[in-house]
Amino acid sequence: MLHGFPEFWYGWRDQIRPLANAGYRVVVPDQRGYNRSEKPDGVREYDLGALAADVTGFIDAYGRETAALVGHDSGGVVGWWVAIHHPERLSAFVAANAPHPTVIRDTLRSDPEQLLKSSYAAFFPLPALPEVVSRALNWRLPTRMMRASAMPGTFSTADFDRYRAAWSRPGAFTAMLNWYRAAARERPKPNSPRVSVPTRIIWGTGDGFLKTRMAHDSLAYCADGRFSHVDEATHRVQHEQPVAVADLILDELA
Repeated sequence: MLHGFPEFWYGWRDQIRPLANAGYRVVVPDQRGYNRSEKPDGVREYDLGALAADVTGFIDAYGRETAALVGHDSGGVVGWWVAIHHPERLSAFVAANAPHPTVIRDTLRSDPEQLLKSSYAAFFPLPALPEVVSRALNWRLPTRMMRASAMPGTFSTADFDRYRAAWSRPGAFTAMLNWYRAAARERPKPNSPRVSVPTRIIWGTGDGFLKTRMAHDSLAYCADGRFSHVDEATHRVQHEQPVAVADLILDELA
């Protein structure tokens, strides 16, 4: 299970027990650069190829040929990349509010409204300044981003204490931003946009960052795909509707 920005493994906490109780071995890592994970130097170390290799490395480390992969936000983008380039390693893929990389690229080129919604991504690749602004006033910027992207009351004071602790680890926030810097430099394009892995797209329909149309457009690239919309949920769908999301994941894996 792959978390997105600016979260860490904790973002999937409500789905771990239902999946484990159903008999699955659940691996919920801090992705490269986040929280307690390793933080290699250099922007190039955070390109999609390296991030996808981390995922196949996890599968190898647990002695498995294949695994089901779940990803949210940027973790979902990594998941799409694995599904496209390493389909033989996945038994299923679930993307939660994470569009296909080709859909992201094409939509940003053709839809000014979506470009405006995604404008924060143009700030994060800048050198040094995003770190300074994000740390100011006790991490006010990422805290406000998470609150703004979720329904009121989704995150508690204790939740943000955990997130601030993760962001404050030496080198962590720079490493997290290096995901954006690597994407801005490389502008990766998949070898082929087609996805042969059985795929479920879960979408909080109140997402203020990403249009729901991007989910439907992503489904068009899937040879075996399903779309499940979750009402009364936003970009932080797994936090707001934890039971529904766990049930949808289990349905896909059954």
